Amino acid sequence: MSISSHIDHTLLKATARLADVEKLCREAAEYGFASVCVPPPYVKRCKLMLASSGIKVTTVIGFPMGYSLIEAKRAEASLALGDGADELDMVINLIALKNEDEDYLKKEISAIVQITGQKNKVLKAIIETGILSDDEIIRCCRLYAAAGVHFVKTSTGFAEKGATVKAVQLMRRYLPSEVKIKASGGIRTYAFAKELLEAGAERLGCSNSVTIIEEEKNSINKIL
Repeated sequence: MSISSHIDHTLLKATARLADVEKLCREAAEYGFASVCVPPPYVKRCKLMLASSGIKVTTVIGFPMGYSLIEAKRAEASLALGDGADELDMVINLIALKNEDEDYLKKEISAIVQITGQKNKVLKAIIETGILSDDEIIRCCRLYAAAGVHFVKTSTGFAEKGATVKAVQLMRRYLPSEVKIKASGGIRTYAFAKELLEAGAERLGCSNSVTIIEEEKNSINKIL
């Protein structure tokens, strides 16, 4: 079975054009990706293009730094869901995490869980593992699992370090089975994508998705 159904086909560049996003949607439909992950202004267009495909539309909240106020993230989430988003990838407040302000983090995630829960939509908390210690990753796993998120996501792809097998393995060890992992950031080859899935990731955020699937096909053909 192809790994395509595990991929969120992603385009989050600040310079993303409508033509680029429309191409992303066509590729998602052709290859059967789990979702497209796009900036909030493109949610409506993607929802329209993918309406009959079964492919989800994902967008980002508090992206990419995470330090937007709770009220701003709440507004972003409400607007995105109103536009038709199926899944929200929200960057946690890393300032609060580094200051060990767990009360703030709980208040923030509770506000967004409430919004997604009312609409029965998927929420992924982005914790940016590349700039966290192991202890901070473990704390995040416990906090966000208890808060009721559907996924904990490794990275935005905009920090200096993205997904690693080690981080995914650590997260899988400390997350309950019902909370899934999305790995993202620097996933450019089929070999690395496969490693991350084997380490415990359920979803992969990739902008190089088509190349990855073509590499997968070539790998299978060599075996046959």
